[in-house]
Amino acid sequence: MNDVVILFGGSSPERRVSQASAQNVASVLTEAELWFLSFAGAVYRVSAADLQAFPRPFENDFLPRGEPGFATLAKALDAGTGKVFFLGLHGGEGEDGTVQRMLEARRLAFTGPGAAASAKAFDKELAKSIASGAGVRTVESLVLSRTAPRRAMEGLLALHGRIVVKPVAGGSSVGLHHVGNEADVEAAAAAITGAPEAYLAEAFVAGTELTVGVVDGESGPRALPVSEVRVQPGRAFDYEGKYLGKGTTEVTPAEVPAEVSQAAQTLALTAHRALGCEGYSRTDCIVGKDGPVFLELNTLPGLTRASFVPQQLAAEGTSLETFLDGQLALARRRRDHAG
Repeated sequence: MNDVVILFGGSSPERRVSQASAQNVASVLTEAELWFLSFAGAVYRVSAADLQAFPRPFENDFLPRGEPGFATLAKALDAGTGKVFFLGLHGGEGEDGTVQRMLEARRLAFTGPGAAASAKAFDKELAKSIASGAGVRTVESLVLSRTAPRRAMEGLLALHGRIVVKPVAGGSSVGLHHVGNEADVEAAAAAITGAPEAYLAEAFVAGTELTVGVVDGESGPRALPVSEVRVQPGRAFDYEGKYLGKGTTEVTPAEVPAEVSQAAQTLALTAHRALGCEGYSRTDCIVGKDGPVFLELNTLPGLTRASFVPQQLAAEGTSLETFLDGQLALARRRRDHAG
């Protein structure tokens, strides 16, 4: 296992989730090297003791000790010949295909989907279009103008009574807004106007929120047991709800009829295949009156102690160690086949 590097951190708003994922993965892959990609782009070699001792990773930014080992990620990867990179990155350059392209260009082994699938899934509108083309039910949405988002939001709100506004590219429920009235429109518009990223608005679907992990193995992809998200009245499944446990309850396996779980699993498998994912992914959907509706697919879902994929693996009876070993083996096979 001494050829494994856990790469975590990054510059995205989800870097704190990455810190927590790295803590959990490193607790199992105890011989792996730890490389921290800083917000500024330098790469630090981190000790396991320093990472595990870091408190409240969801709320604080990790600050490595000493000087960086590499001035840039490119220089770090140039020195990574023969390594297998376990990608503990979330969002931004770690999940939009940027890091994956750098790894592919160097023929380095890495976990998770490749660059093309990562880029497609990271763009929520493109991912929905591809999933819809594969027969998956999706929800009406539109990309918002950063300079004049109010009119579009008001039009969609008038049609549906409630909408959800979120970044076109991103995850971990960062920047999520639930919009049900004019005051909500104003608040969301103010956030969009000052944001560096593009936003989309989509119709809100009332129903049961489910999320499904998909894991690739030697015999192809399989869907994990389904998780259900229960949100308290007046709360939303935002960053605080997802990672700080405020106002939400997660139930794994989901307490829904078997046919509902099976339909959600089929949707997740279809989206995973349609987007060309390899390794693992997690698809979020909501079950309305007509069945499950695709919301988005995450190509590097969280692997923190509180995350859905570890919950679902446990419900399936698969240890985190078995899952991680399988992903590393898949990464090596993909590299060797490409070479």
